[in-house]
Amino acid sequence: MILNTIRSIEFLKSVVILSPRQGSTKQEGGFREMATTLWTQGIIDPSSQANAMVTQRGQKMATLAPERLLGPLNDVERKYAPSKLFTMGPMETPLPRPRVAIIGSRKASPDGLAAAARIASVLSRKGVLIVSGLAEGIDTEAHKTAIEEGGRTIAVLGTPLNRTFPAKNWQLQKEIMSHHLAISQFPIGYPIQPKNFAIRNRTMALISNASIIVEAGERSGSLHQGWEALRLGRPLFLWKSIGRNSSLSWPKRMVSYGALELTDPK
Repeated sequence: MILNTIRSIEFLKSVVILSPRQGSTKQEGGFREMATTLWTQGIIDPSSQANAMVTQRGQKMATLAPERLLGPLNDVERKYAPSKLFTMGPMETPLPRPRVAIIGSRKASPDGLAAAARIASVLSRKGVLIVSGLAEGIDTEAHKTAIEEGGRTIAVLGTPLNRTFPAKNWQLQKEIMSHHLAISQFPIGYPIQPKNFAIRNRTMALISNASIIVEAGERSGSLHQGWEALRLGRPLFLWKSIGRNSSLSWPKRMVSYGALELTDPK
């Protein structure tokens, strides 16, 4: 279902245009909690070890224009793309397709984690490149499953390349930089701010050919990516349990703009 939709969408020329702020006002509040978490949970600080990470195994950080990394962009994509992206990893450019983002709650339920693993496993075995944001919860499960399946993964960071959030994902980030690809739009030394993670999610929507939200509350940062994917005319899938959660109002709004329910990752 996902692969067929991606392959057909790639040839569409029309782009769904939503208000740039559509769906964003209420979700911004969700990053107040992250502002506290950034300091209580910790971010890996610049150090000789961190700086070595961006030159490990003889590799160096590359600075690329979006079209160098992603291939040709249309006018809308180009308008909202970052001016440059910083990358670390051996993956070829322009990036291979298809690329599917698997995203969701940092405090994911066991069912959410299991769904993320199943989706990432099925897609990785079909040759799909798994994109996520290296966050705790759904993101971590997606990255790890892709690696375990022998697939490839991209981490789109909300920090510069020599920082890690959450700190416990330090080793995972190093592995991705060594064998896959990490991308950041934030240069070394850029201050860490909660808003960076919302900006990161919007950029991840641009990098991905499609996005899947596995689990997300009303104030989840994943909603930023969902709205951006719809605005760019990219396929957006909502895992089946989301639409069946009567306590959530955002899924109906996204479905009204074209989001699709994902009932089986085949």
